[in-house]
Amino acid sequence: MKPEDIQARVLYRDALMLIIDKPAGLPVHAGPGGGDNLERHFDALRFGLPRAPTLAHRLDRDTSGCLILGRHPKALRKLGKLFQEGRVSKTYWAVVAGSPPAEEGRIEAALFKRTNRNGWKMEVVPEGTPDSQASVTDYRVRGRAETPDGPIAWVELNPRTGRTHQIRVHMAHVGCPLLGDPAYGGPAGALHLHSRGISLPLYPSRDPVGAEAPVPAHLRAALKRCGWAGE
Repeated sequence: MKPEDIQARVLYRDALMLIIDKPAGLPVHAGPGGGDNLERHFDALRFGLPRAPTLAHRLDRDTSGCLILGRHPKALRKLGKLFQEGRVSKTYWAVVAGSPPAEEGRIEAALFKRTNRNGWKMEVVPEGTPDSQASVTDYRVRGRAETPDGPIAWVELNPRTGRTHQIRVHMAHVGCPLLGDPAYGGPAGALHLHSRGISLPLYPSRDPVGAEAPVPAHLRAALKRCGWAGE
């Protein structure tokens, strides 16, 4: 990724933070196997400041869309407090296999990280299970379609907690795994999960600030099939 490539992905910028449009398929930070990652390119986002910005939260490697960066330590502490207090509003778009049980609803299901010799996965466990995390996701069906492989649906999701793989596991839990998510029961392919919008009350005397990320190419065909007009 060239400096101009990541700079073109800036959706919002002020003295405290940046919101960028993260590409799918690129991890946000280096993993144990090395390889390219988003943080390697943050120096191109200094925009005159003495240091590169820092991640204020995370997105999975294969998830695209809105990602917030803090531009200096004081900003990062402020952003961290807003995330911790649950004051950051996040909207995701997903395309799922199957038919959601209602046009809208709330999924409340505790998550637990299960590790074995093959790696790890998140799973739904009974509330109160030791080391589990309470997790809440609101959803709304925006459109449905029939395909030769069965029904699919375009779902808008608002996670009220920020657990690892939360949306992916919660949708699988109600029988509607994401397209491109075989780890949780979905068909193979590109993961159909996009961080569409994000907003937060960064300045007490102003309206919340935020951004909306354009829909990436790999989601467009399925979304249009479900009724998305391409806005």
